Amino acid sequence: MTASAASLDDAPAPVLQELRADEHAWANIAPRYGVTNPEPPWKVSLTATLECLSAGETLPSLERRHIEDRLGETIFRDLSGAELQLVTLAQILLKRGVLSEQDLAERLRAVRARLEAE
Repeated sequence: MTASAASLDDAPAPVLQELRADEHAWANIAPRYGVTNPEPPWKVSLTATLECLSAGETLPSLERRHIEDRLGETIFRDLSGAELQLVTLAQILLKRGVLSEQDLAERLRAVRARLEAE
């Protein structure tokens, strides 16, 4: 594991830790809207984003996977694969200072508001 990978995955940001008890996981949301696909609709976009970050060496796949594995073995072990990838990316963006916890919390509120409005 690289030094940067070790420092990034030490402790998930509080805003991400709150997601553990959240009932907004895809498995809980999909049935409300009659969706039977086990994969969330945003998985393709997430996969493409991760591939682009890896190809540009901004976020090498191996580094991300080390962090993802560590988060998946501990606090986020109940998340689906796609959700774990998303939480891992958010954790990395927070730890690198690309995104603030306040920004992420606001974006989460906006997404929840859209889901609840439908």
